[in-house]
Amino acid sequence: MDEESRTARPAAGLGRREQDILALERRGFPGPGAKERAIRERLGLAPVRYYQLLNALLDDPRALAHDPVTVNRLRRIRDFRRAER
Repeated sequence: MDEESRTARPAAGLGRREQDILALERRGFPGPGAKERAIRERLGLAPVRYYQLLNALLDDPRALAHDPVTVNRLRRIRDFRRAER
């Protein structure tokens, strides 16, 4: 498929796992360890893998189209933390 064909048709939406990751990021968690527990129980992922997937997802234009508020908030947090280093 050439570049023109790929850009001419609309991008495919996010998969179920990607949508679930963004949904989990929209939630608030009451205390330490609650988010990590939810990651394991709801997504069946180790927290390290979850954060790897989340970081890649923040650079995906489909994620921005799906949930711009959450993605932009997480990008700001990521950028701030990178600037602190």
